[in-house]
Amino acid sequence: MLRSPFFYFIILLFLFSCEEKKTITTNTESIRKEALSLRNKAIENYEKQNFNTSFYQFNKSKQLYEKLKDSANIGYIQIQIACIQQTNGDYYGSKETVTEALPYAKKNKQYIATINNLLGIADKELSLYDDAIFYYKKAVKGYSADPIGKQMALNNIAVVYIHQKKYDKAITLLEPLLRKKTLKESDPAAKESLIIDNIGYAYFKNGMDEKGFQLMNEGLHVRNEFKDTYGSIESYLHLADYFAKKDIQKSNENALSAYNAATKLNSVDERLEALQILISNNHSTQNSKYVQKYFTLNDSIIKVRNNFKNKFAKIKYDAKKEKDENATLRLEKAENQLALQKANYLRIGFVILFIFLVLLIAILIRYYKNKNKAIEFKTSYNTETRIAKKIHDELANDVFHVIAFAESQPLSAESTKENLLQKLDDIYGRVRGISKENNRIDTGTNFTNSIKEMLSMYNTSATNIIATNLENINWESIDDVKKIAISRVLQELMVNMKKHSNASLVVIKFENDPKSILINYTDNGKGCEKTKISKNGLQNVESRILAVKGTINFETEPDKGFKVKISIPK
Repeated sequence: MLRSPFFYFIILLFLFSCEEKKTITTNTESIRKEALSLRNKAIENYEKQNFNTSFYQFNKSKQLYEKLKDSANIGYIQIQIACIQQTNGDYYGSKETVTEALPYAKKNKQYIATINNLLGIADKELSLYDDAIFYYKKAVKGYSADPIGKQMALNNIAVVYIHQKKYDKAITLLEPLLRKKTLKESDPAAKESLIIDNIGYAYFKNGMDEKGFQLMNEGLHVRNEFKDTYGSIESYLHLADYFAKKDIQKSNENALSAYNAATKLNSVDERLEALQILISNNHSTQNSKYVQKYFTLNDSIIKVRNNFKNKFAKIKYDAKKEKDENATLRLEKAENQLALQKANYLRIGFVILFIFLVLLIAILIRYYKNKNKAIEFKTSYNTETRIAKKIHDELANDVFHVIAFAESQPLSAESTKENLLQKLDDIYGRVRGISKENNRIDTGTNFTNSIKEMLSMYNTSATNIIATNLENINWESIDDVKKIAISRVLQELMVNMKKHSNASLVVIKFENDPKSILINYTDNGKGCEKTKISKNGLQNVESRILAVKGTINFETEPDKGFKVKISIPK
């Protein structure tokens, strides 16, 4: 991936900051000249994107500076090698390289700041966003004497916040940067336009579309005015994202502009990102073409980057074989590698633990879903069984008797007709009763009235039913499944009361707390032993409550009434 012009600024800064010390002997001076020549050639090849040659020359130059024990130049070259590795997608390799550079850069705050910045870039590209922010913040402290470097490191933190969707934090960091004089006095195409585009994109992602679009458009205008082709790629990608849900044609136009500019500069990652946007916009006539381009380009860059990694590794391996390292430097290097390895193992351990927890949660969710399905099935089966038994026990016999009556009695007699009609009317009333017990429940705004109407069916001269605080509960916020369960449970408690309790007074009290609905049922009937509750048909009540993750407790003894306490989560 190509880097921003700020990257080249850092390279030039190090180039001119490396002061050459005067040598005493002719041999030392000769080595120093050769090392400097190789270093300068490596910089030229890096700018021409001849990365293999540049890497080799930097490595040879480093070997010569190691003979001179020139820590400043060794640290500088290690940083440049890490830049080459990052440009070619080898982020783990770049982290290893800058870690090796740390012992040589201890006395140079600017080097340490740049190393932290490179570590932040690597971790950002590897999606280790918290680690990236950690290193970028260290870079900000290290750039205390370099206001531009400090502001660019703050911009990098804001970019990570955007990736994390923490747009408010990104905006808070970027807004002060636009007001800094140091940016306005420097090249606006490389720096100020970068801030303008990033803050515009953060505003857009944070819901401030108009303000975000104006700033992104302004950033693109500045970049085009100063012919900042590389910077314009990011602007086009941001605008393509902005128009993706507003104007597909404009989104495609910006994505194609980004793709063409990235192709011109051979910036592969941006080309892939532009193709992703074009594919997601999903024009059927062109989609297959973009998909094919994407996979071809992606396969190609994977091969090229793997080839770079192998070549870099071989160059470094061959260099190690040629040199006779100082014992102290070898020890420091080993310690740094061990620290990096421990950090990697720790990250791997966290990943394994995370995967294990995700699998465990998925298994538990599946288990409880299956358990609830079994409870719902059992409840449904019990309901069907109860209806079938009621039809068989109460209606079948009555229908048989009516048939027998009609067959044995003269239907021409008026009294016989009236008797037959009375029996049929009684059967019709029972059928309506069974239908009302099991018909559809109104879970809408009329839910409270439907509960009252259902309870009133059981309110007779012999049995007084009182329901309190029913209206105090906000039923509209309660799930329909739970409302159905409550209605059916109350209905079955009423049926049980009629058949078994012989109660003259029933009190149903509804209570409301922040997390649950509480229902207390009390009657003054004859009660029963707890062991006989399931035989009285109340097992179905318990199943319904468990199906909605509630709890139910029965309190009853013979001749001491019947109490039920129900709690259902909201």
